[in-house]
Amino acid sequence: MDKVQATDCDYIVIGGGIVGVSTAWQLQQRYPAKSVLLIEKEAALSRHQTGHNSGVIHAGVYYAPGSLKAAFCKAGVEATKQFCAAHDIAVENCGKLLVATNAVEYTRMLALYDRCLENGIDVRLLDAAQLKEAEPNIVGLGAIKVSTTSIVNYCEVTEKMAAAFEALGGRVMLNTAVTGLEDTQRGVRVTVCSETVRLEQASPQVYHGGFLVVCAGLMADRMTQMMGLPTDFQIIPYRGEYYRLPEKHNQIVNHLIYPIPDPDLPFLGVHLTRMIDGSVTVGPNAVQGWKREGYGRWNVDWRDIRDMVCFQGFWRVTAKNLKVGLKELKNAWWKPGYLALVNKYCPQITVQDLLPYPAGIRAQAVMQDGTLVHDFLFAESAHSLHVCNAPSPAATSAIPIGNYICDKVAEKQGADLDANSA
Repeated sequence: MDKVQATDCDYIVIGGGIVGVSTAWQLQQRYPAKSVLLIEKEAALSRHQTGHNSGVIHAGVYYAPGSLKAAFCKAGVEATKQFCAAHDIAVENCGKLLVATNAVEYTRMLALYDRCLENGIDVRLLDAAQLKEAEPNIVGLGAIKVSTTSIVNYCEVTEKMAAAFEALGGRVMLNTAVTGLEDTQRGVRVTVCSETVRLEQASPQVYHGGFLVVCAGLMADRMTQMMGLPTDFQIIPYRGEYYRLPEKHNQIVNHLIYPIPDPDLPFLGVHLTRMIDGSVTVGPNAVQGWKREGYGRWNVDWRDIRDMVCFQGFWRVTAKNLKVGLKELKNAWWKPGYLALVNKYCPQITVQDLLPYPAGIRAQAVMQDGTLVHDFLFAESAHSLHVCNAPSPAATSAIPIGNYICDKVAEKQGADLDANSA
């Protein structure tokens, strides 16, 4: 093996999704004289959660008042739209309707409406007649109209952020896998290898950074373990399967159409989403994934499976949601069951209308006791900060999340400077 090369830089960011790119870009803005390096193991940015989401700029309807999710989302709506306007990225402000189709959902809808008001979101209630006027192809007892919900292509947003980052002097390294992390007395030591050849044949390279930020998404727990940090959570992958409607249905809805979610369940339910390219998708469901980065239906990874089955939290969360999980699994393989979730508010769609569309993988942090982490979760060492859970709406919130991380980095480095000068 060739001799290890060493390179110094001020900041290192691991992860080329929208949160990592936003963080690197904002670090370079704050510290223009410093060197910032972004490392991504894939051949392009946005290959995982960022590139497989529904493209919605969320308004923050569902999130508990006072939570980081609620604060980040509210700030992220305007920040994302402003960024898109400044970089000529198409945004459509189509709005969203959350539709109640029975008495139970109607009661939940009223509670959700109150939460929207608590979060300061621009919403109004529609009765059945107003719903029919707004959406002739949708049926229900009523709906919440969310005016500020929009759609965008987040891959394009990420690419423009990366271009802005590089224009400021930042560096992006693709095809680069992190194989070692170490917190040292003066900073961090990051060992990498090229992903374009087999790792055992590649020449390792070491980067010494003053501070490290890890936005690794589906690999977040493995990065904290690699750093030697206590890790009492694990990333459990859940597949979100979508369908696309045929072109004849591109105008079937005027808004995004969401069901009223069950507050006892962790996912929002199957919805109709208008995409920025003019198409309409149906989904997602939520089924157990057997490979963290496996977007095909038959994908498995034995290491991922081993890690899950050896983790107590996996069994506890699975047992708690077993009935729902089995129903989701049945509907994943039986289209009429999946279709029924849509037909309750949009009866015009048929089984033949459900055309193939790429799935997504949700990186869900689960604690040892089986608790699903619904808010953002961070871990840190002396010279690193790890984003361990970045739930939806992470894409909407990427700019305020990046700003928050930059503030945390400044706080930690300020504390280090004070300690060293004492």
